[in-house]
Amino acid sequence: MDEKTRKTLKEIFMAGLKAVDPEEAVKRHVSMVDDRLKVGERLYPLDSYERIIVTGFGKGTAPMAKALEDILGDLLTDGWITVKYGHGVPLKKIRVMEAGHPVPDEAGLQATRFILEQLEDCTEKDLVLCAFSGGGSALSPAPRSPLELSEKQETTRLLLECGATIFELNSMRKHLSVCKGGQLARIANPATVVSLFLSDVVGDPLDVIASGPTVPDPSTFSDCLEIVKHYGLSTKLPVRVLKLLKDGVAGLIEETPKPGDSIFEKVQNLVIGSNRAALVASSLKAGELGYKTLILSSFIQGEAREVAQVLSAIGKEAAASGEPISPPACILAGGETTVSIRGAGKGGRNQELALAAAISLQGWPKVALLSAGTDGSDGPTNAAGAFADGNTREEALQKGISPEGHLADNDSYHFFEALGDLLITGPTRTNVMDMICLLIEKNGNNR
Repeated sequence: MDEKTRKTLKEIFMAGLKAVDPEEAVKRHVSMVDDRLKVGERLYPLDSYERIIVTGFGKGTAPMAKALEDILGDLLTDGWITVKYGHGVPLKKIRVMEAGHPVPDEAGLQATRFILEQLEDCTEKDLVLCAFSGGGSALSPAPRSPLELSEKQETTRLLLECGATIFELNSMRKHLSVCKGGQLARIANPATVVSLFLSDVVGDPLDVIASGPTVPDPSTFSDCLEIVKHYGLSTKLPVRVLKLLKDGVAGLIEETPKPGDSIFEKVQNLVIGSNRAALVASSLKAGELGYKTLILSSFIQGEAREVAQVLSAIGKEAAASGEPISPPACILAGGETTVSIRGAGKGGRNQELALAAAISLQGWPKVALLSAGTDGSDGPTNAAGAFADGNTREEALQKGISPEGHLADNDSYHFFEALGDLLITGPTRTNVMDMICLLIEKNGNNR
C-alpha cells in the first residue's frame, strides 16, 4: 500500500478514536452543579453521603477514573480499579491495579477479591461510582465456589477458540462469577451505585458490557448449558464448571439478580461512549478530506474472513458502479467479528479480516481497507489491526509470502509484519470495539 493511502486511513481511524477518549466521555456526562453531582440527567446531593467511592474494571477505566477524580476533587473518599497491564495512569486517591486480558490471571483475581471486600462494607450513606469499559469481564475474575481461576481460564480459552460471541462468552462469565451479572450491585447494596459504561459490545446492551456488574441479568444457567451444547464443549469443559452449570439449572445455586430485583432501585447505569460515536467522528474527518461518506453499520458481527468477503464486495461494487456510494468514497463499519482458530499462527480478528480482504481485493488497486481495534491491541499482538488493498496480495507473492497459507494458519500478524502494513498505536486506554474503513478512489475498476 502506498504511504498516502495508509496515512489517510490512519487519520480517519484516529479521528474516531479521539471521539471516544474515556476521560472526555466522562466529563461530557458527569459534572458538579453547586453541591450536587450531575450524572446524565440525574442529580445526587453529595451532602447526603458520608463516603464517595470510585471503582471499576476495564482497559479504558483508568482515564475514566481520572476524570472522576478531577470532577470530585477533595470530595472523593477512596477508590480501587483494575486495568489491563500497561493501561494504568497515575491517580491521586484511586488505587490502580493491573491484571491479565483477555485470559484472566492471578493478579486480576486478587484485585477483584480486594475490591469486593471493600464494597461489602458499604452502607446507605455511601455513593459508589463505577467505571466499566471493554475488557472488564476478564479483569474482574471472581470464581463461584468451588471453582478455581484455572478452571475459568480454561473455559474462557475454549469459548474464544471456538468463536463464541461476546454475548455468549459473557453469559457464561456471569454464571461462573460472584461479581458479574448484577452481583456487584448486590454486594454494594444498600449503597447508591452509579455506573458509567464505555461500550465495547454491539448494540450497547448494558447487561453485556463488562458482563454488567451492576445491571440486571436476563441470562440464565439454562442459557449457559445451551451455549455448551451448541459448541460441543460438554466433554471439553472442566468437570466442576459443567457440574456448577447443571446445579444452577437444578436450582441448587442462586441465580444472578434479575430485572425487578429491589437491589437495583438505587442503581443508575449510563452508556457514555460507543462504536457509533467513533464512526460518526471518522465520517466527519473523511468528509473533511474530500470523501463522500457512508456509515454502513455499527452492528457488524460474524466470522472475520466472511465479513471481509462482504465488505470487499461492497467496495468493489462502489468502485465499479458507484453504488451504494460513488468514488471518491469512504465506507465505515464497526462492531466485533470472531475468529475460529484452526491454525498455529499469530494474529487477531482485525488482521485476519484485512488478510481475507487483501485476497478478495486483488486486482482492485483503488480499493483500500483498514480494520483495527479501538483498544490498540488486536488479539494477542501489539498491533491494533492492519492495512490492505488491491495490490497487497501481489506484493506478498513477489516476496515469496503466501496470503492463502497465512490465512489458513491464522497467521495474519506475520503476514502484515513482513509487508510493513500493521497499524501499531500502543495502548489507547479506550475500547469501543473495532472500526473498519474502506476507501474507494476514482477509477477503482482497473481490472
